[in-house]
Amino acid sequence: MGVRLSDVAQLAGVSVKTVSNVVNGYAHVSAATRTKVERALSQLGYQPNLSARNLRRGRTGVIALALPELDAPYFAELSRFVIRAAAEHRWLVVIEQTDGSLAREREVLDGVRDHRVDGLILSPLTIGAEELAARTDDTSLVLLGERIYDGPADHVAIDNVRAARDVTEHLIGLGRRRVAALGVQDSAVSGTAPLRLAGYREAMAASGLPELTAEVERYHRAEGAAAMARLLDSPTPPDAVFCFNDLLALGALRTILSSGLRVPEDIALAGLD
Repeated sequence: MGVRLSDVAQLAGVSVKTVSNVVNGYAHVSAATRTKVERALSQLGYQPNLSARNLRRGRTGVIALALPELDAPYFAELSRFVIRAAAEHRWLVVIEQTDGSLAREREVLDGVRDHRVDGLILSPLTIGAEELAARTDDTSLVLLGERIYDGPADHVAIDNVRAARDVTEHLIGLGRRRVAALGVQDSAVSGTAPLRLAGYREAMAASGLPELTAEVERYHRAEGAAAMARLLDSPTPPDAVFCFNDLLALGALRTILSSGLRVPEDIALAGLD
């Protein structure tokens, strides 16, 4: 039989209610009493029944993190920090991969609506602002990424235009005059690509330098390698390359080195993630 609250109360010399208050984190317990109860909890190896606690509170104790792809280093690192932060508050995290699919993004939102999780951190690629604004449930939702959502949900993003301008200005500051932007997606009307392209263009225009761009379909190593090869074969190959994410930069680096060129001596290379 597991350790009961009454066992802890007997060892600590307090009431079962006091032990319950300590276990559940209630503030109205003196420091001395809390220390005494925590010592008894540790000595007996008491483990709270989180399922029962969450049932009483009407919660699942679970947060969902929905990301477009899990094999990208950025999203892997993001997941690690979310899990760590949640664990500090005794929350569990389930991770969903949406593949940027509208159907999958809707599925994870349905999971929130059906109260299978207590909250959702979503990095959306396809779902529209109107659909998100039409949500009727009150479950917590936080959006990540660069798509523009002017709605009721909190949205965490960086200033991509400013960041891209800073990276480009840094390369120009190194004395480079043929700075290429690798990661352009002409079909994209929202998201990272057009914002970073705008920042790149601002910096190039301010310095009076011509634009050099290379398009990609997806932000993967192979795309970066192929786009870099096209840049090297162009009439005016770059002496610096600003890649719109680090996977593209890794692919570009492979092509540069396999071409017998050096980084940064021949070509300066920067990635933004």
